[in-house]
Amino acid sequence: MAVNTDKRKYLQPEMVAVLNSMALRARLVVEGYIIGQHRSPYHGFSVEFAEHRAYGPGDEIRHIDWRLFGKTERLYVKRYEEETNLRAHIILDTSRSMLYKSGTVSKLNYANSLAASLSYLMINQQDAAGLIQFSNKIDTFIPPKSKPSHLNIILKQLDDNKTGKDTKIENVLHRMAERIDKRGIVILISDLLDDPVEVINGLKHFRHKHQEVIVFHILDRKELEFDFNSRTRFLDMESGEEIITEPWHIRSNYTELISGLQKYYQKECRESLIDYVPIFTDENLDKSITGYLNKRRKLF
Repeated sequence: MAVNTDKRKYLQPEMVAVLNSMALRARLVVEGYIIGQHRSPYHGFSVEFAEHRAYGPGDEIRHIDWRLFGKTERLYVKRYEEETNLRAHIILDTSRSMLYKSGTVSKLNYANSLAASLSYLMINQQDAAGLIQFSNKIDTFIPPKSKPSHLNIILKQLDDNKTGKDTKIENVLHRMAERIDKRGIVILISDLLDDPVEVINGLKHFRHKHQEVIVFHILDRKELEFDFNSRTRFLDMESGEEIITEPWHIRSNYTELISGLQKYYQKECRESLIDYVPIFTDENLDKSITGYLNKRRKLF
């Protein structure tokens, strides 16, 4: 497939969705974002020499400063700015509810593209990116690394498009909060269709562990507006339960419920110093990338 030089269009989710290669998706989204910003988000994240420290067990020989050894007869390794960069864990919801779509782009498709783009951006910034996929349990765990070759591992996993079962967010968050031992940033990408109190409890566990947290709450536009205009069969994609009803009978109560859910997450996240970013699958991906970069700038 030929690549159009106008990369800005690849911030549009429906354009991203037609690309078969996850690597191509990620590259075009990030490059399209850079073009739109008229400046590089990589600014200030060079891999420059920072200082020396004494050589110790486990250090790589290639980092020894042999010139300094010739002067001091002591072994020192060069410490680079890269070593002080960010460690990020992307926690991605792949439960069945993420398969929902009212148009051409499902929530899962959008979430995969977002996770791929963030991973591409992070590793090009010399940040370490890791991926956790979950449904009712942790299905995939790829520890964070900053090597360029590591990006291929993440993108290959995202290309799989596998889904799990129902959603059990709280247990996954608690397990990951205990498992992640080094401070960094945790990025949750989910439709958050679970008990909101339990979800917030899980997110607070990360804050208790001094992790920075950003939540991308992904919904389909119809999940908020519920603008179905004829008698409709609704299927619970996780339980398989079906109901047939006239949508206008329940629209008011439903939209009030969803709006209340968003407000609850927004309030609780704000009080816990968690960044909450609501996203719809028809919105360009630059909103999500901006949300991440704003969070990162606060940390450095």
